[in-house]
This record gives sequence, structure tokens and C-alpha cells, in this order.
Amino acid sequence: MATGLRTRPQPITHMGIFSKPRLQNLDRREDTPEGLWNKCPDCDAMIHNLELLQNLQVCPQCSHHFLLGAGDRIALLADEGTFEATDVGLISANPLGFQGYAEKTAILREKTGLDDAVISGRLSIGGHRAMIAVMDFRFFAGSMGSVVGEKITRAIETAIAEKRGMIIVSASSGARMQEGMLSLMQMAKTCAALARLSEAKLPYISLLTHPTTGGVTASFATIGDVNLAEPKCMIGFAGPRVVKETTHQNLPPGFQTAEFMLEHGLIDAIVSRPKLREKMTNLLAFMMPQ
Repeated sequence: MATGLRTRPQPITHMGIFSKPRLQNLDRREDTPEGLWNKCPDCDAMIHNLELLQNLQVCPQCSHHFLLGAGDRIALLADEGTFEATDVGLISANPLGFQGYAEKTAILREKTGLDDAVISGRLSIGGHRAMIAVMDFRFFAGSMGSVVGEKITRAIETAIAEKRGMIIVSASSGARMQEGMLSLMQMAKTCAALARLSEAKLPYISLLTHPTTGGVTASFATIGDVNLAEPKCMIGFAGPRVVKETTHQNLPPGFQTAEFMLEHGLIDAIVSRPKLREKMTNLLAFMMPQ
């Protein structure tokens, strides 16, 4: 087990997103309680939370993709009843004695129901066996510490042992500064595991979602056999303000968006959320060894 890890016996669960009937005539009333509606940051439309849930957290007016939790992401992709979580109970220690870090992670575990910023496990997609690791931005802004790197590495190693495809869904602010060098080490560790996956001639599909930045972008997120992204998601290493202040240059329109990255060859395709499962199924069918 990697340095900086502890375990706790807590199962991971996630709720499905397809089981509720469609909503009709959702007009906002003056006396509606707070917290039932969301405002789209792109088109300013007011969307009822249930309608947003049924539409895969995609704005029905302009197709803006809201953040999607790891559990719902897995429910979207996995064949029904096939997901089996792995390495449940790994939690970060506080290897640097960072003040308040242990308390903060404990609060986030209680609030989100997650052990850390990634869920990993076995599943099948369209009948094709795969391993998956899905990052969740709600936990410490999806930052990569020892647990995230370890769970992703173990998932890759399981994919090699069981001859499965590998899928990683990224949503991250980058390396977790509270774990210092141990966090940065995960960049090399995950990439080394993916190199072994490639040697085994097994496919790696990377999905970049909003936002994917920092050390995650600079490591496993951008080295897939196929790199996919959701529409308009932010992809970059440093933030636009930092880049502008460092280079003293005006940034081009759409800088660090998925569309900009597609135009410049960093990603292979932009896939909207309703079409994602079909895309993954087709890629696995084509790429998995016969």
C-alpha cells in the first residue's frame, strides 16, 4: 500500500439517474422554496433540479453540461448491475502534518459519501468488460493525492491482470498541495501503469470533463489511446490568468476549452453526455483484443 494511505471499511454507493418519470409544466412560482431550481451559467435559463437530473445534468435550452458526480457518471455508462467498486475504504493520511487537512477530509467524506476524489471499479459497457476510475470534483476540487493516484494505478493493474479496457474520467484542479511531493509522485506512477497497459495491448480511453487542470492534465488525462472531452469543458495546466501574466500575451478566443483543444490536436473528439455511452461502447468494441 502506498505511503500516505489509510483504509476504512465503508462501501461506496451511487444513485441511478434514469428511473424517474418525465416532468411536465415546470414553471417557477413566486412561493417556490429555495434550492429547487438551478440557473444555467451559459443561457441564464431557470431549470428545475428534477428536470436537470432527468436530462443528465445538461441544460435543455443550451446544452451546457453541469458537473456530474462520480456515482451518476458510472450509472450513465455501466450496463445495469455490472459495476463493482474496488479498493473501497482507502483514505488519505496526513503525511506532512498539514494543519486542518485531516479535519477537512473527514468533513468531505461525511458530506459527499466518498472516501476520496475518485471511485474505481469493474463494469461492462455494451457488454465489453472494463475498469473505470471516475474523479469527483466535489471532493477537494477533485485534487489528486496519494489515494487518487493509488486507486487509479490499482485499477490499471487490475485491467492488465483481467484483460479489461481502461477508462478514466477526469475532473480535477490538479495535484493536492496538502500532500506535497507524495501528490506529485502520482503523476509518474499512474503514467507508468498506463505504459504497462499499453504493453499488454489493452485500450485506454480518457474522458476529460469540466474542469481538467494541473497535474492531472499533465499526466494520465491527456495520454489516452483516445482522448474524449465533454463540450465546452476547461482543459489546461495553469489557469488563464496565470498563463496571461506569465507570457504577457493576450489569450486567443476559446483558450483552454475543449473546442480549442480539439482544433489544436490535444483531444480526438467532443462527445455530448447523452451520446457518451454509445461512443464508449463503439470504442471498446473496436479496440479490445479479440
